[in-house]
Amino acid sequence: MIRVLVVEDEARVAALHKAYIEKAGGFSLAGIAGSVTEAIAVIEEREVDLILLDIFMPGPHGLELLTYLREQKKEIDVIVISAASDMERVQKALRYGAVDYLIKPFEFDRFQEALKQYRERQTFMKEPRQISQKELDEQLLGKEKKSAPEAIPKGLTRATLNQIWGVIQEMEEAFSTEDIVKQVGISGVSARKYLKFLADIEVLEVKVVYGTVGRPVYQHTRNLSKEYRMKPFL
Repeated sequence: MIRVLVVEDEARVAALHKAYIEKAGGFSLAGIAGSVTEAIAVIEEREVDLILLDIFMPGPHGLELLTYLREQKKEIDVIVISAASDMERVQKALRYGAVDYLIKPFEFDRFQEALKQYRERQTFMKEPRQISQKELDEQLLGKEKKSAPEAIPKGLTRATLNQIWGVIQEMEEAFSTEDIVKQVGISGVSARKYLKFLADIEVLEVKVVYGTVGRPVYQHTRNLSKEYRMKPFL
């Protein structure tokens, strides 16, 4: 099991991270720290393999924890999960050794993919053998090429996709899954599948907004620069 320390000062967000970790499989929670100082205390007391790190926190910011880990030669990996999206902080995080960077708000699928890739990379690196350049590129350096889908995924229909796309083109503001359900008359499960496909081909941009009860709401907007990708499916 990969032992994960969540370093996040917002209790609601930390609880969501904890839930995501429990769903991912192959991970266990080593603890939750609300500050860099608390995180260092946990690191000195327990075994930690991976840290999910926020940057903006009371006291020392998250990048200082990255510096501490490198200075102390701690063999702990870090995935940054932060609202900080300016290039300066992103570059610093990567230079200091962060293995991934998620910008808040994010989708659960992106979080899940980050954990999955990390788990697969760790499993691959534990194999005591020589590796090829192709394996190095694909497994460790992330150079595997992903082609755009050429067909509608199984379970989706062209007619419904066109109906949904027609509704979306009339949307002038961000919309939710529930908006599509109401206007198209399909189930929430079906709507999410179609919207995920549209997001996968990048004709939709998705943001997560946390409601008053802490539940994430997915807000979708059209990506006008990528709408040409819909042409093969119309």
